[in-house]
Amino acid sequence: MGRITRVRAAFVVGYADGDHCIWPGGELVHEDDVVVFVGRGYAGRVDKEIDAGNAIVSPGFIDLNALADIDHAIFDSWPAGESRTGLAWSREYLANHGPVFTEEEELFRRQFAISQLVRNGITTMMPIAAETYKPWCEDYADAAQLASAVTEIGLRAYLGPSYRTHVPYTDGTASLLHEDEAQGLDGLEQAIRFCRDFEGAAGGLVRTALLPARIETQTELTLKMTREAADELGVPVRLHAAQGLFEVGEIVARTGLRPIPYLESIGFLGEKTFIPHAWTVPGHRHMPESFGEGDDVAILAGHGTTVIFCPIPTAHYGVCLEDFDSYRARGVRVVLGTDSAPPNMIRAMDLAMGMTKAATGERTSARAEDLFRAATLDPANALGREDLGRLAAGAQADYFVLDLDGTHIGPHGDPVRTLVMNCDGRDITRVVVAGKTIVEDKEIVTVETGSYAERAQRFLEKYMASFSVSDFRKRPTHELFPPSFPLC
Repeated sequence: MGRITRVRAAFVVGYADGDHCIWPGGELVHEDDVVVFVGRGYAGRVDKEIDAGNAIVSPGFIDLNALADIDHAIFDSWPAGESRTGLAWSREYLANHGPVFTEEEELFRRQFAISQLVRNGITTMMPIAAETYKPWCEDYADAAQLASAVTEIGLRAYLGPSYRTHVPYTDGTASLLHEDEAQGLDGLEQAIRFCRDFEGAAGGLVRTALLPARIETQTELTLKMTREAADELGVPVRLHAAQGLFEVGEIVARTGLRPIPYLESIGFLGEKTFIPHAWTVPGHRHMPESFGEGDDVAILAGHGTTVIFCPIPTAHYGVCLEDFDSYRARGVRVVLGTDSAPPNMIRAMDLAMGMTKAATGERTSARAEDLFRAATLDPANALGREDLGRLAAGAQADYFVLDLDGTHIGPHGDPVRTLVMNCDGRDITRVVVAGKTIVEDKEIVTVETGSYAERAQRFLEKYMASFSVSDFRKRPTHELFPPSFPLC
């Protein structure tokens, strides 16, 4: 017999009749990694009692665009003009460079990123990382290293190396793309091999996915081969598309079609297919009419393709999905991703609510319950995982405890609305994945993280300094990233 754990709290977010439900004064009971009871008055054997007190017990968040990196938005979301082009590789750097970081440093940035994810109640992740400091892109060894880090901390993850056939660079006046299809095909082959080798690793915590880089960095061949491989392997596929006007112009120039219609034309769209951002569609306020008419949202809905809405980075880069409710009303499943650091899913929900209400002028839009589903049930269903994203008998024991006693929270009404509008990832005190406690009293207990803050700062400083080498004008860091105010 397994070990029985019971968690009591002021509120437990359970599951009944196909949706979440709230148990005031509720109990969550799990035997090892499987939930056996949610409700009140459990009368069976209990080996470990946890009284969470004035708290919410919630299913863990599922983040399908999770940053497995040190965040770059703090230094690249605001430059313009020559400063902006200084963040791209120069022609010289493109032709002759190696990796920026050592293997040890790469491992640390993955460990640090995963630790940030789990602290914020994210129990299942699908990673994304920058390619700017790689010789070309990720490879099998990168994904294997991430799998090791995920296993060590104890997170649940869908993993695979990113790959691309094009690399952005600049001549100092414009953004350009350098093509090397052979590099992309080799990356795809390594990604397929990773899927075959790692699917179901770490006792099932590690699953796999095909994660090609952005659509404009792919050829039609790699996209078609990705679709074929994903179908053969039975794994999810994620492709960043319809996320920027440069990308739209590039794809229209190559194919005569906008990104979403183009993906439909080559048979790429489908179920268990995820498109992060997907905001550059006809009718959006920032979408030029010159890119044509059509109904790209209907295309996504017709193929059962899931859109990943990442409110934090899109807000930082001055754009927004228009809008969360209208996509869902049209039949598109929209799930939330963080794609930022800290990967604060609660902040993402609150920001999604504010952005949507501001865009629509409707205070009833982007309801807390819909946003909560978009971080739990909806991504689980999109993955075909009825054992995730909910707390019900038979589901995996993936959950977090959020303390409501913080003086900054104030009084609470409905617990889910309070969570979205008043709370923060830093209010999460306990995180459990597959029945194993990963965070207790706000501290990670599976690995030692005492040196993480200092090491992360050193990593970021080295990362920023590397742009002086790749910059077409070789400007020093203080010119590429000037301080907000003069230093005294």
